Amino acid sequence: MPELPEVETVRRGLQPALEGARLERVQARRPDLRFPLPQGFVQRLTGARIEALERRAKYLLGRLDRGDTLVMHLGMTGRFEIEGADRSRPGVFRQEASTEDKHAHVVFDTDAGARVTYFDARRFGYMDLIPTDRMAEHPWFAGLGPEPLGPDFGAGRLQAAFAGKVQNVKATLLDQRIVAGLGNIYVCEALHRARISPATEAGRISPARLERLAGAVREVLEEAIAAGGSTLRDYAGADGALGYFQHRFRAYGREGEPCARPGCGGVVRRTVQAGRSTFYCPSCQR
Repeated sequence: MPELPEVETVRRGLQPALEGARLERVQARRPDLRFPLPQGFVQRLTGARIEALERRAKYLLGRLDRGDTLVMHLGMTGRFEIEGADRSRPGVFRQEASTEDKHAHVVFDTDAGARVTYFDARRFGYMDLIPTDRMAEHPWFAGLGPEPLGPDFGAGRLQAAFAGKVQNVKATLLDQRIVAGLGNIYVCEALHRARISPATEAGRISPARLERLAGAVREVLEEAIAAGGSTLRDYAGADGALGYFQHRFRAYGREGEPCARPGCGGVVRRTVQAGRSTFYCPSCQR
């Protein structure tokens, strides 16, 4: 499933085509994705202007001038492509194969002449229209933790959230109530950079090490966004291309390879925590 950097990359790719644009025509070529589309989906969107295109955790949010927000989640194989308008490349990409028309489920045509098409081969993505003034109380957003790249995230926030927790730090960081949008890949990478074992009890990590961890989370996310995200299986950016940050992974997917930390000399291992693969170096992560 795309993680925060992939979703942010898509948002930045879509922003020039959608933000400030009026939706002149909307096509829903099927009544559902992962979930049924909301009642009146096409009618409620047609003629609406997208005042801002934002992201919360792994959700794309199109705030409309009609008081609703178009909420979009990519699921595992969701992707957008843009035709007929100038479009940015928010990262460095390597090209991927074209998307099949049979998987084109929702199409947005704007007053500026852009066509934005949502493709989803497995239909695990979903869309909804939620009143903007009730977003915070919606089940998808209520209780979400701070954005890891926002001003509310830092070592102090981690210290308060980790206090008294005997759960391992890897699983704790994956809890969306602790930090919004962090996923398995970038938690592995951040823990490696912070030199913290994924098996460490969250409540036993010192303030100094939490400072290092918070910085590592920001660093790895910012690098991944700048590079265009991580490509695993079906993920693609809004320009139809794949990101390449996966070639910079220091731990994730590198089982049996030498640790990338200069002078470490350790070998990356893989273990399973809560059903998810964890990659770490037992020599430098304590």
